[in-house]
Amino acid sequence: AHGTSTKLNDKSETRAIKSVFGEQAYDVSVSSTKSSHGHLLGAAGALEALVSIKALMAQYLPPTINYETPDPECDLDYVTNSGRPATIGVFLSNGFGLGGHNATIILGKYTE
Repeated sequence: AHGTSTKLNDKSETRAIKSVFGEQAYDVSVSSTKSSHGHLLGAAGALEALVSIKALMAQYLPPTINYETPDPECDLDYVTNSGRPATIGVFLSNGFGLGGHNATIILGKYTE
């Protein structure tokens, strides 16, 4: 997730995930690493893609740390406070910028 930990952005991203994936959105694990390293502005997307690739290689979901007060409208499978092993075949990473500069990257594990 882009995961800036703001009420508006987190609710908007939750709604977007639900809109794209429908009922299957509840089967998608959601994590953001900004809570670990801060918002790196122009470098955020690159670092989060690298973290996602590492998670794919390790088959381990990194946590969104310091997640203490859940918002009832943000009710997906958030990976909070501690990571967890998972079978990961594909990841999707969102990046949203000021002025409507948005990007999404989807990468998958290579199999022969």
